[in-house]
Amino acid sequence: MTIERPGKIIAVHLNYPSRIAQRGRMPKHPSYFLKPSTSLAASGDTIERPAGTELLAYEGEVALVIGRRVRRCTPEEGWAAVAGITAANDFGVYDLRSVDNGSNLRNKGGDGFTPLGPDVIDAASVDPSGLRLRTWVNGTLVQEDTTAELVFPFGLLVADLAQLITLERGDVILTGTPAGASVTVPGDLIEVEVDAPTTSGRPTTGRLVTRVVEGSVPFEDYGAGPSVDDLQRVEAWGNAESAGVTLKGAFVLTDELRKVLSGVAVATISAELRKRGFPHATIDGVRPLTPGTHMAGTARTLRYVAHRPDLFDQHGGGQNAQKRAVDSLRAGDVLVMEARGDTSAGTLGDVLAQRAKFLEAGGLVTDGAVRDSSAVAAIGVPTFSCGVHPSVLGRRHVPWEVDSTITCGGATVQTGDLIVGDDDGVVVVPAHIAADVIAAAAEKESQDAWVVDRVAEGNPLDGLFPPGPIWQRRYQEDRTRRHDA
Repeated sequence: MTIERPGKIIAVHLNYPSRIAQRGRMPKHPSYFLKPSTSLAASGDTIERPAGTELLAYEGEVALVIGRRVRRCTPEEGWAAVAGITAANDFGVYDLRSVDNGSNLRNKGGDGFTPLGPDVIDAASVDPSGLRLRTWVNGTLVQEDTTAELVFPFGLLVADLAQLITLERGDVILTGTPAGASVTVPGDLIEVEVDAPTTSGRPTTGRLVTRVVEGSVPFEDYGAGPSVDDLQRVEAWGNAESAGVTLKGAFVLTDELRKVLSGVAVATISAELRKRGFPHATIDGVRPLTPGTHMAGTARTLRYVAHRPDLFDQHGGGQNAQKRAVDSLRAGDVLVMEARGDTSAGTLGDVLAQRAKFLEAGGLVTDGAVRDSSAVAAIGVPTFSCGVHPSVLGRRHVPWEVDSTITCGGATVQTGDLIVGDDDGVVVVPAHIAADVIAAAAEKESQDAWVVDRVAEGNPLDGLFPPGPIWQRRYQEDRTRRHDA
């Protein structure tokens, strides 16, 4: 089957759980936009980043090629109407979203913005839930996901569209992109491949290759020109760190705040969170490999799912989610791993701990087990776990996704949250209240230390712990004297 110029190119906004987690919104129903057929390109073609723009983004996708005219059908009939599967790259320029966000005509519809190919997989030969999508930038794998957990399966998309729109032979449906879509720059080589690794013969589209070049023709002033802000940069790059920006209200763990935290106990922070309506902020069951460890940093997340042989075959090897998470750590990051509380296999060992150490990570936390525990402890990265176990990852876990919202030891963790640990355990502080909680906890530590001294002097607890009005006044007087001195 060859790819003909389609009458319609229809694209889905959100479909992969990993991308939905990034965007922070769960669609109840699929939503779509149209791309002009003039945006079609072939493998080996170049794409221009328009002159004066900075945010040309790639999105590797699975493309459905309709094989026959279809109108009003069931999802089963919808899948049967798909003749072929090919690779697509849904390019877009975030700088041009200001006047057509949602319709996406200008920012997604430019010439060459929809490369397809190079080959087409016979749809009848594959399971629609058994496809794998991968994207590389300059040889580095940046997107990898499967169609096993799509929110809107392929047949449903066809049936939903066909309720109102006649789909014709050759029409193309782009089915969404997973996490990992980001910005590309002139000189980059982008490759996308779709294959069916569990199907006999392992059919593949081959790699769809696109080279990015710089445009030279500026926009005229009779239309909306490029316009970009930090929010667009974060959406285009995938996160604030990659975009190199700090959004207003975002939490940054400065050296000064880190110094304050060094004297604040997890127990104190937990109490302050409870006052603010967060009673379930502790990652229960975890303890430091090395007693006396103190840890503070901003969260990065990694989720494991329960072992399944077929999924481990697809996701366990190579540069899997576990390795990608560790390799992407920055100084001060704390990698928090959701392992469902299963301590019957390791979730991390000495090699990855050594890599985290080299990258100056702030710590490692897992509600599963650590293997090579003595070696990991000796490496010196603050490490908290629910146990130790000699078995390798593949016995119980499949590394699944990075930087999604997770539940670790009963606590919800999002990338960017403040993570603090000591001998009592680990606590999660939501980023938007972190600065306030640090200040309040530091003040509480000061007051508690003063109360301990008063108890040591022989004073009774009544009215002193917690301090009543009289003792509060004395504490404030002492505090003022110390400050003045």
